[in-house]
Amino acid sequence: MTRFAIAFSSLILASLALVGQANAMVDDRDVARLVSFGGSCGKCDLSGRRLTGARFAGATFADALFVGADLRGATFIGSSFQRARLTGADLRGATMAGSDFGGADFGGARLDGLEAPAANFMRANFTGATLTGAELPGVNLMFANLTTTRFDGAELPRAKLLNVKAERASFVSAELDGAILTTSRFDRASFKGASLDRAILSGSVFDGADFRGASLDGAILAGANLSGAQGLRQSQLDDACGDDRTRLPEGLKIKACRGMTLRARSPSAPPAPPAPPAPPAPPAAAQRAADAAAGKAAAAQRAAAKAQAEADRAARRD
Repeated sequence: MTRFAIAFSSLILASLALVGQANAMVDDRDVARLVSFGGSCGKCDLSGRRLTGARFAGATFADALFVGADLRGATFIGSSFQRARLTGADLRGATMAGSDFGGADFGGARLDGLEAPAANFMRANFTGATLTGAELPGVNLMFANLTTTRFDGAELPRAKLLNVKAERASFVSAELDGAILTTSRFDRASFKGASLDRAILSGSVFDGADFRGASLDGAILAGANLSGAQGLRQSQLDDACGDDRTRLPEGLKIKACRGMTLRARSPSAPPAPPAPPAPPAPPAAAQRAADAAAGKAAAAQRAAAKAQAEADRAARRD
């Protein structure tokens, strides 16, 4: 029997003991609410399982399979699901707090209403996934594949979307205030009615992207290519800024960003190690004792020398 089968069987038996009886016809949602996972189960296969409302706390499921699993309302707290496969899984209404899904595959998954503040989805695949109405403040999506992903009505303030592939992604009415959307491809993506206030779009390409009704107040477009963007108006650019590398549709202009540097800083040299502390001064009492001992030793030496001299004189008289 596999490690997961043993752990899963134990959890089910404990759950049945809590309710006092086993009922094969009990509602799946009620059963799943009793299931809690912890510990490590790398490469476990939970594909297609009904785990609605399950709780994962401090768990490690790296490289595990959850293909097509029902994880509606599940909670992931301080857990690692690096490179896990959740393709086609149903995670509507799930909560992810302090969890790592780096490199995970959410292709075609349903994550509508997901709550995942500051979660790590670096290099994750969300191709064809839906995250409508998701709450994702400060989420890390660096190097993620967001092709055809739907973030309609989602909240992504301060999100990190660096080096992402987001062709035909939908951010309709999404909140991206203060988000970083740099060096990425957003070809034919939709930002219709989205808020991009104070967002940074430097170095990204928006060929065919829809900006109708989008807000760009305080946005930084230095080095961004919006020459093929659709629905972009001068009034949207009046409170944004760019530079001589910014590309806009014909007839539009943008003011220069002033007083800001967009280059990445090289890390500063590490500080020198602190000097070792000076040896502590001896306590006063110990110092007095040492001085007294030295005095006694000197007196003993003098007495010995005197005794030796007297012995020598006595020997000469004899």
